[in-house]
Amino acid sequence: MPAGKQIFTFSYLLTIGISLLVGAAIGILSQKTKMPSPKQVFWQNEVREGSKEFINPLLECSNPENIAIAYIKDTEEKINKYIENKKNEGKLISASVYYRDLNNGPWFGINEKEGFSPASLLKLPLMMAYFKESEANPGFFEKKIKFEGPVLPIEQSLKPKEVLDIGKQYSVKDLINRMIVYSDNDAAHLLLKSIDQKRLSEIYSDLGVKEPLSTNPEDFMNVVEYATFFRILYNASYLNNYNSNEALKLLSNVDFDKGIVSSVPRGIKVANKFGERIRPEYKQLHDCGIVYHPKRPYLICVMTRGQDFDELAEMIHDISLITFQGVDTSLKQ
Repeated sequence: MPAGKQIFTFSYLLTIGISLLVGAAIGILSQKTKMPSPKQVFWQNEVREGSKEFINPLLECSNPENIAIAYIKDTEEKINKYIENKKNEGKLISASVYYRDLNNGPWFGINEKEGFSPASLLKLPLMMAYFKESEANPGFFEKKIKFEGPVLPIEQSLKPKEVLDIGKQYSVKDLINRMIVYSDNDAAHLLLKSIDQKRLSEIYSDLGVKEPLSTNPEDFMNVVEYATFFRILYNASYLNNYNSNEALKLLSNVDFDKGIVSSVPRGIKVANKFGERIRPEYKQLHDCGIVYHPKRPYLICVMTRGQDFDELAEMIHDISLITFQGVDTSLKQ
């Protein structure tokens, strides 16, 4: 595809709310590794390099033993019941949940194959493209880009607290920070236009992921697919250790204090990304990330569809809280 046409296609997706992501490769360390059924619970024996601040690279993973984990099953049942109650109350159209223990691998999925619009979640792979480029070009983050003004207005319920000044130049590093921390769409547009489109394409091809196209159905990404990006960063299996850690550190500063972040005790770090999509018939709100529980770090991704953003945020909070309590209680037994 010619570079100009590729930029237009990607910009179009971003303009409609950054609403199309990709069907992600489920395997993280090898595309040949097949993920077990969500209804099966496994405990995997893993050897890791040793935890840094936000990453814990995987060195070796033996064949999983089929051992039932009580807290996993109990948590899944509670969340299932909660979702059904909210549907019956008319507050929720649908929700998907994915949980994974990042130490040893037990996981479960609820309605995990349903597709949603990723919206601002698309900014995460764009950030990864820039981090990858910086590994080949030292000093790349200091490159300056001038902001000429918004391309097209994008409807956002959760607006960024800081906005770009027209006519001002910004470093790539600053723009990445604004795009992730404040979910700034203008910063995302600048970064999208300025990245080598080959590098951006490589993010998808290297990870075995189909590139987003305007011909894709809008609701096609699911929680398991999107969670792959966080697993790749946590395991430092695509970016180098330093950049994987820096990317997750940036995600830990996301300016969204509802959802997952609000459900865990103060002092426990969360590296997450949220996304919203406004449609005439309903709204979507998603929150995915890593909860750095001191004894059992885990990944949780929740995607929701309903009529009210505040209610959806509250439901994400509740689902995340049920998950945290299940994890925390299991460690005290």
